[in-house]
Amino acid sequence: MSLQYLSDENGHVVAVQLPIDEWEELKRKYPDLEASNYMLPDWQKQLIDARLQSISEDPSRILRIDSLIAELDREHD
Repeated sequence: MSLQYLSDENGHVVAVQLPIDEWEELKRKYPDLEASNYMLPDWQKQLIDARLQSISEDPSRILRIDSLIAELDREHD
């Protein structure tokens, strides 16, 4: 995957950008990926916040995107 990371003025990654053809491929593989009407429950938001805090304290915890996609593919099969 050809990802680009966008950082704020402090160098913190705030967004990820990928080529449209790769986005379209992800949407084909995961049809619900773009569902915009899905709301996360509070427990999931709290879990995400805790994980983001952990990553900000130790950036080495961040996985490469290809590792994440491979893990998702294994779970999806």
